[in-house]
Amino acid sequence: MTNSQSDDAKIARERRWQELMRAAQDGDNAAYVWLLSEILPMLRRVVAYKWPRAPDVEDVVQEVLLSVHTVRHTYDPARPFMPWLMTIATRRTIDAARRRTARSANETTVDVMPETFSGDDTKSEQEISDDQDAIRHALAQLPDGQREAVELMKMKGLSLQEASIETGKSVASLKVSVHRAMKSMREAMKREN
Repeated sequence: MTNSQSDDAKIARERRWQELMRAAQDGDNAAYVWLLSEILPMLRRVVAYKWPRAPDVEDVVQEVLLSVHTVRHTYDPARPFMPWLMTIATRRTIDAARRRTARSANETTVDVMPETFSGDDTKSEQEISDDQDAIRHALAQLPDGQREAVELMKMKGLSLQEASIETGKSVASLKVSVHRAMKSMREAMKREN
């Protein structure tokens, strides 16, 4: 195909896409489906080119298509279609790159995942006993209202509403009491260690 033929094909494609988009804006669903099916392969190539080695090219393409759908009313049929589409594709690609960069800035890769064990299975009996003694001692130092809130909600497992009914205190008051109690207990336990 010569340059002239290639240019003619691009011009014909541009006109066809302009007409399909105009028809889609007028409510022709078949034209809209046809337009989306024609632009999809081209969008995949463009996104893959603009964002090489991206594992989620298909996700970005879907975001572009969603944006096209959302803002299709903004397309002016008197103007070329391709620049309008490429602007959307470029912006969605940049958005995806920013999200990926922000996400990777907060992630750490490790070669070997450390083993962790939950529960008391990994603690010796002495450590468990020491922890319980420290908790009992810190709990005993709390004012009555805070101690009662912790015992009901943290030890007995009552919900805020259930503890509110049992104590006659408001949910907000119980939240404050538990928050202050937990802070005081942490500080008391740090002082003992």
